[in-house]
Amino acid sequence: MSDILSDISTLVIEGNFEDMPDKTNAAVEEGLSAEEILNNGLMPGMDHVGVEFKAGNMFVPEVLRSAKAMQAAMSIIRPMLAETGTETKGTILLGTVAGDLHDIGKNLVGMMCEGAGFEIIDLGKDVEPETFVEAVKEHKPRILGMSALLTTTMRAMERTIKALDEAGVRDTVKIMIGGAPVTQSFADDIGADGYAPNAASASDMAKQFAA
Repeated sequence: MSDILSDISTLVIEGNFEDMPDKTNAAVEEGLSAEEILNNGLMPGMDHVGVEFKAGNMFVPEVLRSAKAMQAAMSIIRPMLAETGTETKGTILLGTVAGDLHDIGKNLVGMMCEGAGFEIIDLGKDVEPETFVEAVKEHKPRILGMSALLTTTMRAMERTIKALDEAGVRDTVKIMIGGAPVTQSFADDIGADGYAPNAASASDMAKQFAA
């Protein structure tokens, strides 16, 4: 790995979003492609963050800083990736379900999955089942991720899966769910394809689904 790509990985790990734009622009000026910066700089950094987060050595505020550092670089290289038609690992559609206004966990999942090479379409929070259905039809994502932080809104996940089924698009997408009250057994009960207890696990699961 070149020194500048190693520096970019370090900035991600340290959550140094202040210095990231200059370092990313320097990498571009050095002749590195957007794909190289993503695959050999940002992704190794986010992979390390994910491992440390799952091990309990990093916490949400630190991971958010790392994600912010990655976003600072992505804002520079995203247009370049689009220009060159770089293949992503696939599209992930994300949303917090109807009735729920919590989105920190969902946002973290989106950032970590983008750092893993996915295109993210974020529907935001308080997303109705019908909105998920229309977005699946429109964007044809490989993965749909739903989040809920309240026990009272968890059932909206089940309603969404039923709506996808009734619309005939359930089998076109892998569904992963998460959030504080959500469990593996609940995921099994409602027919989701997977449950992720945190953003790093969600990113790992997305990679498995895309393999």
